Amino acid sequence: MPLPPGTEVLDAAACWALLQDADVGRLAVDNGGRPDIFPINYVVDDESIVFRTGPGTKLAASALLHHVAFEIDGYEPQNRVAWSVVVKGRANQIERMQDVYAADDLPLFPWIASDKPDFVRISADELTGRRFHVIDDITPDASLGWTGTEEAADPLAVLPGPDEEHHEGAPFLHPD
Repeated sequence: MPLPPGTEVLDAAACWALLQDADVGRLAVDNGGRPDIFPINYVVDDESIVFRTGPGTKLAASALLHHVAFEIDGYEPQNRVAWSVVVKGRANQIERMQDVYAADDLPLFPWIASDKPDFVRISADELTGRRFHVIDDITPDASLGWTGTEEAADPLAVLPGPDEEHHEGAPFLHPD
């Protein structure tokens, strides 16, 4: 499938550079045949992703050698550029004491006051990244739900009552 115009495919070096500059991403795992996703803080270590966790789904997914996906994205408003990096691979709990000590020396700390004694490493089987320019101007048309009215509508308007006047193109919020 061809990429949309203005989309740049990032090479591995650019993907790893973006991964190294960020510290929060989303981990997607298979949870009993259903997808689950978690925000995690992480570090890049030798072209792999390392994060801390405690007992639960993230650790179980890694201990059972499930395939995982990890994603980060960003937006640079001054350049109107957005980007995304996806790592697909296998997550493994770090268990050898020498490797645990090495992971413990990484600049990786829990963000919440809960016990996260376990380290997990995601080894990349596939690394993809895209960068694209965010459109500067949008021409309103029917594909965006634009009806032709140029009046500024009240975003908190509700459906008119039986005796109230309604103006075409006015938005409706259904009262709860």
